[in-house]
Amino acid sequence: MTDPLSAVGAGYARTIIDAVRLEYPNHLRHMMNGPDDRPTPREVHPALYGCLDWHSSVEMHWALVRLLRLVPSAVPAAEIRAVLDEHLTSAVLAVEAAYFAERPGFERPYGWGWALMLAAELESWDEAGAWSAAMEPLASRIAELYVDWLPRATYPTRDGAHMNSAFGLARALPYAADRPDLHAAICAAARRWFGEDRDYPAAWKPGGADFLSGALTEAELMAAVLDGDEFASWFAAFLPVLPLSLRTPAVVSDPTDGQIAHLHGLNLYRAFAFTRLEAVLPPDDERRPLLVEAARAHAEAALPVVTGADYLVEHWLAAYAVLYLG
Repeated sequence: MTDPLSAVGAGYARTIIDAVRLEYPNHLRHMMNGPDDRPTPREVHPALYGCLDWHSSVEMHWALVRLLRLVPSAVPAAEIRAVLDEHLTSAVLAVEAAYFAERPGFERPYGWGWALMLAAELESWDEAGAWSAAMEPLASRIAELYVDWLPRATYPTRDGAHMNSAFGLARALPYAADRPDLHAAICAAARRWFGEDRDYPAAWKPGGADFLSGALTEAELMAAVLDGDEFASWFAAFLPVLPLSLRTPAVVSDPTDGQIAHLHGLNLYRAFAFTRLEAVLPPDDERRPLLVEAARAHAEAALPVVTGADYLVEHWLAAYAVLYLG
């Protein structure tokens, strides 16, 4: 049987390569400090200027590295390496890291989490040594910012979009594994923010522009922070039932509307999270079959639109497909 990622790898890679090299259209998030502070995207982000916005460029670079690592024979490997050689150099990533000196809150926490996930992916692969070394100053800077910010963040953000606190921390955890200060800060924040949560109102969701699930991002993070028995007990109190609205794929009524199209990402994130949670629950947990079926239904709803869709979908959705399939 063909590996699912191999079957779609070439198409995903083509979409990602085109997107990470496309400077415009661009939704540049740049705090202007004066009337002449009007840079082009590539001037301030010479590595991560594509994909409409910075965080999408980061997550799509992660997906590109992931594809090259996992299914190299199924993707245009030489072209991918050329893109990474162009974008993941010490010179351009030094500019990216320097941007945080005057704007330390830039892309917190969503872009931070994806940047550290990209760094972890590179760091864990022997063939990515040069790219990993080039990425390290940016990753280290973001790690420092996390360690500084998390103790000061009294409350989490639980929404279904970029400001979601749990999602950013979960993406940062692999990079934190060998960095005790960062790991401790993430785990302490997760326990402080979410450790006493009970009876999450998951039936109230989704929101009309969600691409993340407040319930599942929190559960995914706590599954990584808590040990097996502790997590099972926490999850039983946090989400004692899996409401039908959580298990039913979201309807995307207009994929050309950037906010409504977020729901495609919600479907793929839910599929990923359901799969993660099913794997860590006890074998006799009666919710496991529901999670398996929900993951299948959500993936079937979203995977057909990862490529060949409107650019407001194509500039980022492949990252979530790779997250689920890989």
